[in-house]
Amino acid sequence: MEQKKEALMRSVEAGKGGFRAALFIYALAGLEQMGFIANMVSLVLYFSNKMYFDLATAANTLTNLMGSTFLLSILPALLSRATYFHTALIFGSLELLGLLMMTIQAHSKNLLPKPCGKATCIEGGVAVYFYASLSLLALGAGGVRGSLLPMGADQFDPKEARRLATFFNWFMFSIMSGGAVGVTFIVWISTTDNTWWKGFLIITVAAFIGFAILAIGKPFYSLHVPAPNTNPIFRIVKVIVVAIKNHGLHYPESPNELYEINNEDSNSTSTKIAHTQQFRWLDRAAIVLPEIKHTINKGPWKVCTVTQVEEVKILIRMMPIVGCTIILNTCLAQLQTFSVQQGYRMDLQIAPGFRVPAASMPLIPMISMLLLLIVYDRLFVPFVRHFFTGHPSGITQLQRIGVGLALASVSMCIAAMVEVRRRRQSLRDPSKPISVLWLGLQYGVFGTADMFSLVGLLEFFYREAPAGMESLATSFAWMSLSLGYFLSSVFVEVINVVTKRVEGGHGGWLHGKDLDKDKLDLFYWFLAILSAVNFLNYLYWATWYKYKN
Repeated sequence: MEQKKEALMRSVEAGKGGFRAALFIYALAGLEQMGFIANMVSLVLYFSNKMYFDLATAANTLTNLMGSTFLLSILPALLSRATYFHTALIFGSLELLGLLMMTIQAHSKNLLPKPCGKATCIEGGVAVYFYASLSLLALGAGGVRGSLLPMGADQFDPKEARRLATFFNWFMFSIMSGGAVGVTFIVWISTTDNTWWKGFLIITVAAFIGFAILAIGKPFYSLHVPAPNTNPIFRIVKVIVVAIKNHGLHYPESPNELYEINNEDSNSTSTKIAHTQQFRWLDRAAIVLPEIKHTINKGPWKVCTVTQVEEVKILIRMMPIVGCTIILNTCLAQLQTFSVQQGYRMDLQIAPGFRVPAASMPLIPMISMLLLLIVYDRLFVPFVRHFFTGHPSGITQLQRIGVGLALASVSMCIAAMVEVRRRRQSLRDPSKPISVLWLGLQYGVFGTADMFSLVGLLEFFYREAPAGMESLATSFAWMSLSLGYFLSSVFVEVINVVTKRVEGGHGGWLHGKDLDKDKLDLFYWFLAILSAVNFLNYLYWATWYKYKN
């Protein structure tokens, strides 16, 4: 029955999808991310200059906001009865409301705090309004992020690996194109004379136009309506519960004796997944009890198919890969917080009569990513595929992620050395700071790392995901970003506490508002060493991972 429904749905969607439909999705990705990335790199200054947070509080507020946003990307996977299209529009309305509230607060003096000399100066109704707007922004942006990518990937036949890989590359190209406009034009508008409300207003209007374009493209989309009882969380829980109930049963002599539906598809997917030996304790869920062996309807809570069991195994195998990318995203958080603060204390004039806002420095990795994505997709992938690997994507997704993890450690080493040079010159002669272009070294290397790792992660999780679990699996990439941001906040707090005790109460490495008195370079070295160890750990898990068959 499910197979017939799937075939019927596919016939209705014939002639839709493809890159024509993806153009509308690219448009929203660029316009929405134009504001989101601008906020990622500049809100730390907004929190410091308009909300009067100290350095550590401003950085932690931003990383907590970003962490919450990416964590909430899992929500579309739980809304199993809605298409990704409708989910994106619902959460998009919440994101627009949050942006509108931020615009009003930045414009109204009555909704802004006054300087107080404390770590944070907001309180009462101002604080409620401030955190409510950030909460709506995180909820809305997270939901859009979790639904837009799988919606775009669903416009292509999963068997067309080359076209699907190209979609992921150009999806990231759209995001970076919008981000490049955001960190230049919008950041310049926001930071000029502290007119933040103008920047927020532009972001709100751009996002609204993006969602309108997404809605206009509905006739061109291939919209997949989830089948009943296919909620991924329900499917996972069912396998685990049945495996626990059957814990006393003995494994059959052959995996062929495990239960699988042969004459029609299982409830969860139209494609069967071959049995694997990993996590054998879950195989108990596919052992048929003697009392139901000869019944036609064996019941969902009595036995699961091999395919259903293998779906859960795939998700478990993904977890170490997710864990190995968290440190990478912790490093990314520094480029949007402390590196922006570094730039604020450097010479922002890069040419006679031209000064660049410190928050616009992430333009360097974005430009490098834009160029590299074109070279990678049009030159590197065809060359490597034809002459070396034969792989549709040139190199495997796990190899691509590994390159990004290695470069992240290099980027943090460069960041530490640049900070040493910046602080020495600032202490020697504050009137002659070093050029902000020095930050381009760490930004450029990390931009390359991000191009390899993030796109590789998104494609890896989508392609390896069981049918119907694509949103849940791709949300793992965003959850890795989330945990990376949260871990950054934890590191800042813990390192401040520990180093304050070690140094006799004279303040930790990242204490206060004066970066020249802090030891940011040591924090960067800590992350560089941690990233190197993490890369070695990743090599083990990447070798251990078994692709689905």
